[in-house]
This record gives sequence, structure tokens and C-alpha cells, in this order.
Amino acid sequence: MILPFDRPGPLTPPPEYARLRENTPVARVRTPDGRPAWLVTSYDAAVAVLSDRRFGLAPPGGAYPGNETLFQDGEAHARLRRLVSKAFGPRAIEALRARAERVADDHVAALARSGPPADLVAGLAAPISITVIGELLGVDPGDRERFRDLAGAGGADFVFGDEEETARAARAWEELTAYAATLVEARRAAPAADLLSSLIAVRDTGDGRLGDGELAALAATIVSAGHLSARNAISTAVLRLLVEGDGHWPAEAAGTGERLDAVVEEALRLQSGLTGEPFPRFAQTGLDLAGVAIAAGDPVLVRLEAAHRDPRRFADPDAFLPGRAAGPSLVFGHGPHYCLGAPLARLEVRAALAALARGLPGLRLIGTADDVAWTRDGADAGPAALHVTW
Repeated sequence: MILPFDRPGPLTPPPEYARLRENTPVARVRTPDGRPAWLVTSYDAAVAVLSDRRFGLAPPGGAYPGNETLFQDGEAHARLRRLVSKAFGPRAIEALRARAERVADDHVAALARSGPPADLVAGLAAPISITVIGELLGVDPGDRERFRDLAGAGGADFVFGDEEETARAARAWEELTAYAATLVEARRAAPAADLLSSLIAVRDTGDGRLGDGELAALAATIVSAGHLSARNAISTAVLRLLVEGDGHWPAEAAGTGERLDAVVEEALRLQSGLTGEPFPRFAQTGLDLAGVAIAAGDPVLVRLEAAHRDPRRFADPDAFLPGRAAGPSLVFGHGPHYCLGAPLARLEVRAALAALARGLPGLRLIGTADDVAWTRDGADAGPAALHVTW
């Protein structure tokens, strides 16, 4: 079996996932470049991989030199995470809620004034994500165009991409990190009430403080991961809701409070994996996974799109059922590498859906989901454009 598997539709997972999950939840496959790997499709096996420190982001003995990002293992990662979490906690993200809601309302109002049709990716999803990330890092509004161009730099496949793609991605990442270093320098000179200033100020008796290289790498990571994933999560969630409403905005998505939170969670569950899978893990030692012997150094690919449709964990897993009772979501990962930006991503999706429900209650999809063109990179995917009317 060679990845990727064919999809019957843009919002429908490959049928092979269900077959493998039932019969071989840890299966031998080949990556697009022909390398062997293990594919994980069941919920329980996915949790086991993501929570077990015997699975690392680098092959055993293969830590990448000079890596100052959160994408590393062991104590180096734990130290960075402890420091970052002091500034990137739920309280800090909650402070952005009013701003994200205002940005969403402003863009929906602009769409309403200009009249239908509209592209919700260009008119709503992308502006929300780039504005929120820009304000987190103190990007000057006059520099937003360059910032937007650099935001996609980290999306290529560094692990399974071919040599040319990997080299191109490395150059883009270097440019993004250099730009992030200028943001760090500016905030050192003039601190403000933003996340980057908080990261610069963080210090801990045991862990010290973040160095300039670590700060630049963290800022670059926030840009590359936060912008694309939020843009795709918003646009895919809107598409999912329009499809569930038979082309119209469903009544369930017009709620507020906990009711809207439940809609967001269910939309994210169904699109998890489609808009981003966890980075590959590598077994650091020989071990057993769901009865399968995994050798040291073997790459393991967790597929959340399969795990979140596991009937052993989710009753009627293919149905859109806001408020369903289920186990913990793996949408933003699990274990030591759980995404610190999860509260921010949820906040942005929620703000977008609420603004659309208030400002464009008659929202309708132009055409069908099959008409939507998708953009994909090594880590994420989402609609290239989402054409709607009202």
C-alpha cells in the first residue's frame, strides 16, 4: 500500500482507513517517496503513539543540530515548553477573544456591504488568521503583505519530501526565521502587550530564559503553523457546515455559548487529519504497538482522520452530531507535543462561525463540495477558495 490513498470526495476519508482500522490498525505502508512506514488508524493506537515518549520526532540518535524549535524531543523540548506555556496559556489567548471577534465581524460586514458572491477564504478565513497572528507577534500593519507571503514558508514536507522540495522548504524557513528575528529585535527595543513581548520577558529559575535563536524559531513556528492551520480550519469548518445544511447554513451553527462550542468541536473532529496530521514519529527503541513489533528507527504515521472515526470511540462516527459524548479529542494532538495554540485555533474558528451566523444568516454554498479546489502542502490542506452567496 502506497500513500496517499484516493479520496472519494473532498470531505470523505479514504475507504482504506476504515478497512485497516478494523483489520490492521497498525499496518505496513510506503510513503509517497517509497520508504516503508507504519500507518496507525485506530483511536487507541493513535493515543498510544502520541503519548509514549519512546516515539520521537527524530530517528534515534538523529536529533537535528541547531534545532531551537518545539519540534524536538526530551528535556530540550520540555524546557522550551515550560517557558513558552508561561506566556502562551489560556489566559493570554483569552485576551485575544474580543479582538478576534471584532476582526471576524468587520470582515463579515465588509462582505455584506460588497454583496454576493464572495470567496470566504480570501474575505474571511485568511484575514482573521493573519491578523490575529500578526498581533500576537507585533507585526506592523504596513508589513502585513510581506508577512502574509512568508507565512506559508514552513508548510512543505521536510521528512518525506523529495530533495528539491526539502531544499526549497529549508530556504523558505531560513527567510521566515530571519524575518522573525527582526520582530524579536523590535520587541526587545519596544515591548508591548503581545505574546512575543511576553515570551521575551519570560524567565524561570530552573529553565533560564529564551535565547534570541529560540525566540526567532518560536515566532517562525507560530507564523507557519498558526496562519495556515487557522485559515484552513475556518474555511473547512464553514464548508462542512454548509454541506451538513444541504448547501445552506444549518440551524445548529447559529447557536451561542456552549452550543456553538459543541459545533466547533464536532466540525474540528470531522476535519482533523484532513487539515493536518501529526508529524511522523520514529520509534526510539524496539517496542510493541497494538500487537505489532515496531523496530527502532521505524517511522510511524498517525492518521487522526481515521482515529476520529473509530466506532469503538465515537458512536455513529461519520455523522455530524454536535454535543456528542466522546473521549478526549486528538484534534490538536496528545501527550508531550499537544499543540499550545489549541485555544487560539478554537477561538478563531468560533469567532468566524459566530460572525457568519449573525451577519450572513442566509449563507449558501455556490455549487457543491466537489466543486471546491483544494490547496495542499506537506502538513496541511484547505479550500483554495470557498465561493458563497446569500
